[in-house]
Amino acid sequence: MEVTPQQLLELPLGENDSGESTIRGYLIRLLADVWTEQEGFDGKRPFGNSSWAYDLYVPLIRAGVVEGTFDGDGDLDDFSRESQQKADALILEAIKSLGAPSVT
Repeated sequence: MEVTPQQLLELPLGENDSGESTIRGYLIRLLADVWTEQEGFDGKRPFGNSSWAYDLYVPLIRAGVVEGTFDGDGDLDDFSRESQQKADALILEAIKSLGAPSVT
């Protein structure tokens, strides 16, 4: 499934340590924390755990934007390096779009 950066930003998140409900909210909270904490910001565990990027990967998989599978408990089971690279590129494109004026 193809999505625009704006559609990606509005994808809902499941439960996550940021407390945000969308990818947009998550990324804004992440940037706000970088700014607030400055040199004290923990890039390995920005919201308390080291698997924080998966908070964004999972909604992309659930929406069919990138490929991946879940086990019977709903945990990520298979997520290839290629899918991760695609997800990373899409998230970076969405981040860059945050600074662009919206076109109507």
